[in-house]
Amino acid sequence: MAIERSLQLRRADRERLLTHHEIRKQVLRVIEKLPRQFREQLHNVEIVVEKRPSEELLLAEGLDPRCDTLYGIYQGVPLPERSLLDPPLLPDKITIFAEPLLQDFPDPDELREEIRLTVLHEIAHYFGMDDEEIEDLGY
Repeated sequence: MAIERSLQLRRADRERLLTHHEIRKQVLRVIEKLPRQFREQLHNVEIVVEKRPSEELLLAEGLDPRCDTLYGIYQGVPLPERSLLDPPLLPDKITIFAEPLLQDFPDPDELREEIRLTVLHEIAHYFGMDDEEIEDLGY
């Protein structure tokens, strides 16, 4: 009985990892489909997939960890705010959070679409767009 339960947990972990891996692949597909001139400007942007946003991150973003979450976040200095006089910057970072996406979008097609929208939304922040401008574009 304990062995059977252990095997079930391992299987569930494998499925979760596989799904996490699929999210990474989908993020890469979105990047690959960007026009070349945009894709080339992402050379100093690290794009990662993490399990979930930390409570500290949610609080820092003004969100309530008990009822709010994030699908993704851009952290860095948007391109329009940079100057040639600035010292070299650390790479900017776009983080996509797998667990909230998987929980809120169990349908694979809806999940793929939300990943696409989330990645494009965070890239738009890198290019200097605010949430209102991004929403006007449908992202």
